[in-house]
This record gives sequence, structure tokens and C-alpha cells, in this order.
Amino acid sequence: MSARDIAAATPGGRDRVIDLLRVASLGTVVFGHWLMAAVTVDDDGRAAVGNLLAVEPKLQLLTWFLQVMPVFFFVGGFSHALSYRSLTRRTGGAPAYALFLRARLQRLLRPTMLFVAVWGAGALAVQLAGGNGNLTDIAARLVAQPLWFIGIYLAMVAFTPPLLRLHERYGWGAFAALTAAAAAVDVLRFAAGVPYVEFLNFAFVWLAVHQLGFLRADGRLRRPALLAAAGLAGAVALVASGPYPLSMVGMPGEKISNMAPPTAALLCHGMWLIGAVELLRGPMTRAVARPRVWRTVVAANGVAMTAFLWHLTAMLGVYGAMLAAGVSLPAPASAAWWLHVPLRLAAAAGVTALLVAVFRRAEQPPAPPASASASASASASASASASASASASAGTPAARRGAAPAAALGVTLALFGVLGLSMVGFGGLLEGHSAVLVAVRVTAPVTVLMCGAGWLLVETAGRARRPAA
Repeated sequence: MSARDIAAATPGGRDRVIDLLRVASLGTVVFGHWLMAAVTVDDDGRAAVGNLLAVEPKLQLLTWFLQVMPVFFFVGGFSHALSYRSLTRRTGGAPAYALFLRARLQRLLRPTMLFVAVWGAGALAVQLAGGNGNLTDIAARLVAQPLWFIGIYLAMVAFTPPLLRLHERYGWGAFAALTAAAAAVDVLRFAAGVPYVEFLNFAFVWLAVHQLGFLRADGRLRRPALLAAAGLAGAVALVASGPYPLSMVGMPGEKISNMAPPTAALLCHGMWLIGAVELLRGPMTRAVARPRVWRTVVAANGVAMTAFLWHLTAMLGVYGAMLAAGVSLPAPASAAWWLHVPLRLAAAAGVTALLVAVFRRAEQPPAPPASASASASASASASASASASASASAGTPAARRGAAPAAALGVTLALFGVLGLSMVGFGGLLEGHSAVLVAVRVTAPVTVLMCGAGWLLVETAGRARRPAA
């Protein structure tokens, strides 16, 4: 189906604002990465990729608006709650963990694994051919860094069922507990110096943001202004008085980062940002009610993950082409540099569009078999008689026995594989370059194998079976 067809078939009850926020948050991240890249060349002709925020520290305040990953994870919580509840209803309340994991991760892991395969094969071919160069090495390392987001998202999907049950029982209490846990981790980290405890906040901070999505799904975010005010006041107080830096994204060489691992300051930032976008729900609802705007949102959603995965490849390709053509790069943050920004952004957008055109099919959901389509059509036109209801129940997909543990193992492998790959990158596949993931040293080949094995386990375990009629 085309974007126009999908837009026209959108149910009237769908919350279109959520789709808009998903596209807008990923688009803002892509724009931020393109803008913040500060490429320089030294007297020996060696390229380096720095951060504009390190060159102009005053611009770090922009991260309080451009660091929108909390919004994406908030949207994820909303979607995961609706998806899991819908699947549970269709399976008659039967355990559906493996089915849920596969359904939610297909459009995430399929394009991700294609990205890993293409970059892994390309990097290996370059190394075997002896073509390693300064910019090639930088690219092989940098393009994998945004994969951390995929790893965190995998964890959110994996923990949705138990956290949704906590939400249904305790509501705001579950969010408050995760927030308190994140604050306690920072106390142990900064006041008591407990080693490794800070890594717990990869879970507590991001899962707290995810929990806000559950509250949004149940219509319980009734005072977004209060959420925004509390979050902003907390973030300002922590940055002003504590060890927390101003930037809400990681900075090169900094001793303390709000991002890696996340801090209570980043959680407060997420609260104020989510409260702010909720205050804009009215204008956004009116905007996506317009057919042209909604078609654009639908089309963008269909390729958003592919664009996210390949946008750094495009940006580095643009810089590589400029250096190969002998273009002199202006000093970052200079007047000439700012004049070049629109041209660089347009070029990066164009190359990203080409890469999306090549790889977008991996993000499209597989077409259902003809029998399934016929069954769905028959079900849609069936009368609401008892016999029809029983027949529909008998045809409800169910998980295979033992599928849940296999799916849980699969998502765990994929999670740690993706996080490890985001740290070590695609360089040094032959030399065995490594990085420390929490307290474990991992190499690029090991992380790639973990990603592949985890994806296959989730796919296999989550394939539905149909009970005999």
C-alpha cells in the first residue's frame, strides 16, 4: 500500500499525534547529528570529527531542546502498551510474550541487521584490501554509535509486560519508584563512589520515561504543565548545584555525562520535554488532521528507522567527497562554516534519501500469505453469531511452547550485541578491537554474532502457530 492508501485507511480513533512525535523526534536527532559534526583536517592531512558544542560551549543550551530521545521512548511506551493489550485480547488472555516481541521488533531489527550486515561486510572488505585510512576508520567507528538507541529500545520492549502490569496496579506510583531509583543511583555514584552502580540508570532513567508513555495511553497525563514545570525546575537545580554538566548529550572528553550513563538530570529533562509536547497536543492534533500533513507523516514513518540508521553514513560520505575533491573545510563555528551549513545539510539529506531508497524494503512489514488475507477478509465480513465467534477464537495465533524463554534470550543477545557494537564500531574486525560494555570486554565480531543470533531467536520463537480447528 502507498502512503496515500495507508493515510486514507487510517481509523478515526487513531492517535495521530503519536505518529507525528515519532517522526519529529527521530528527525530532530538526525538534524542535530548533522549540525553538531565539526570535521577538521590537520597539517598532516588527517581528518578528525569533533563536536560543535565543544567548540562553542554556549550552544550546549540547545541540547535542552534538541535532545529529544526521551520523547521517542515516551512514544514507544504508548505504542507498546496498546500493542501488548491488543495482542493479549486476540489470544484470549494467553501468554503472548514471544508473539509481542517479534511483532514489535520486526520493523526495528530487520533494517538494523541489514545495516550491520552491509557495514560489517564493507568494513571487512576494506580491511582485507588494505584500504584502511583515517576517514575510513573514523566512519567505521562513528556510524555504529547511534545503535545505542536501538539497544535501549530493545530493553523497553522486553520489559513492557511486567512494567505494564506494575503500571496497571500502581499507576503514577510505578513511575515514582523508577524515578526514586534513578535518584538513588546518582547518590550512590556521586556521594558514595560505588563503582559500576551508574550503569543501572540505563534502565531506571529510560524505563521511567517509557512509563510516562503508559500513563499517556491510559489518559492519565492530565497535568502536563505540572510535569513540565517539575522537570524543568529539577533539571535546572541539578545542573546549577550538582556535578551534572549543562549539555544533555555526551561531550568528547568530559568526565561526567548526562547521557552515558543517564543521570537524574536527564530524567528531569525528559519530564519537562514530554510535558511541553503534551501542552502542544491541541495544535498538533489540528495539524495532523489535514490530509496532506497526515500523508507526509505516514510516508516518513514508513522509512524513519532506515533514515536514522543511515544518516551518519550519508553525512560522512558528504565530508569524504568534499575532502576527496580538495574542498577546504572552514574552521568549525566560523562565519564561513555557518554559511556552508545549509549546503551540507541539503547534501546529507540527499544522500540519505538515496540510501533510504536502496534499503527501505527491510523496514516494510512482510506481506501476509494469501490464506491469511482471505481469512482476515472472511473474519471481517462474518456475522456476530456464536459459531462465528468460536471459529475466530480457534484461528487465533498462539505462541509455541517454550517460545517465551527463547524470545527472552534472543532479545537479550540482540540488546547486548547492539550496545556492544555501538561502542566498538565496525573497525578492527580483523585485529579484534574491543570495548568495555559495563564490565565485560567485547569485540566487533562477537557483537555482530550476538546481534544475528538474537534476531534469529526472536524471529523463530515469535512465529505463531494456529491451534487445530
